[in-house]
Amino acid sequence: MYDSWGALLSARTRASAAVLGAALLVAGCSSGGGGGGKTDDAGARIAQQPKAADPFWVNPDGNAARQVAAFEKDGRKSDADQIRKIAEQPTGEWIGPENPEQEARGYTEAAQRSDRTALLVLYDIPHRDCGQYSRGGAADGDAYRAWIDGVAQGIGDRPATVILEPDAVLHLVNGCTPAEFHEERYDLLKGAVARLKSLKNTKVYLDAGNAGGGNPDQIVEPLRRAGVDQADGLAVNVSNFYSTKDSIGYGRQLAAKVGGKHFVIDTSRNGNGPYTGGSPDERWCNPPGRALGEAPTARTADPLVDAYLWAKRPGESDGTCKGGPKAGAWWPSYALKLAKASK
Repeated sequence: MYDSWGALLSARTRASAAVLGAALLVAGCSSGGGGGGKTDDAGARIAQQPKAADPFWVNPDGNAARQVAAFEKDGRKSDADQIRKIAEQPTGEWIGPENPEQEARGYTEAAQRSDRTALLVLYDIPHRDCGQYSRGGAADGDAYRAWIDGVAQGIGDRPATVILEPDAVLHLVNGCTPAEFHEERYDLLKGAVARLKSLKNTKVYLDAGNAGGGNPDQIVEPLRRAGVDQADGLAVNVSNFYSTKDSIGYGRQLAAKVGGKHFVIDTSRNGNGPYTGGSPDERWCNPPGRALGEAPTARTADPLVDAYLWAKRPGESDGTCKGGPKAGAWWPSYALKLAKASK
């Protein structure tokens, strides 16, 4: 993964989502509009946030929720309280490659039972991540189209907000993705936007990079070719650390060039802004001294910003750098540091 464009999750994260999606289908996991769901471990209750300010679904059985239960079981109440800062906020559910329909249905059904909107991140584009920590993706264009169709069938008419393909457009701009794959990728992204927007209650935000990614003019035409005109808007700062202020500035620059499209900002780990030490090539990868950012909410500081979201799940590794486990793996010590450094 290149420094400019942020860190992304791995196959392990997606596999975890597959297991959880299936569990939600079987168990009917729900916390009912404003009530509390319950993890299986030590009875730690994870409540939904007030819908008026934060309409997105809190998964009561995610990695952070399980960590809260584990810490409480071990008598580590202070650490459990810190991890609750993560567990009690809605975070993105990254749909895996194997059972997209089942996972999307599981998450959206659970969210609907709680009278909330599911936040889904779709990240399976062929030739993904250019051989970096989160390399992989669908085998070819036909496989990707089938995967998107599975996601769409799983969502159905239930409410969902989708972040579409972190880095997919950006890697066309910065030269990471080989030229022979460009036309196919534009076609796949445009088709994905169209398929998802055919659904009754789904909003789609096409990933558009971050405030550290250079001249916004370079990505405007690629975004158009990828279908941004049909999307609800843009997603900025996904899995990255740029401040909310800088992200608003970046998003507004892009919005002005793509018909005034609204955007969402990933604020999951931007509480202390970007890391400026170490190798410039991996400042995005498990940087020290970072903090949780603004809590997810649909009440933002700017009329063009539809929401602050936690698309990246805080506490999951960016990759095997700085002592971290492989990308997407839950890393309790890093999660604690993020939580303790936040306000």
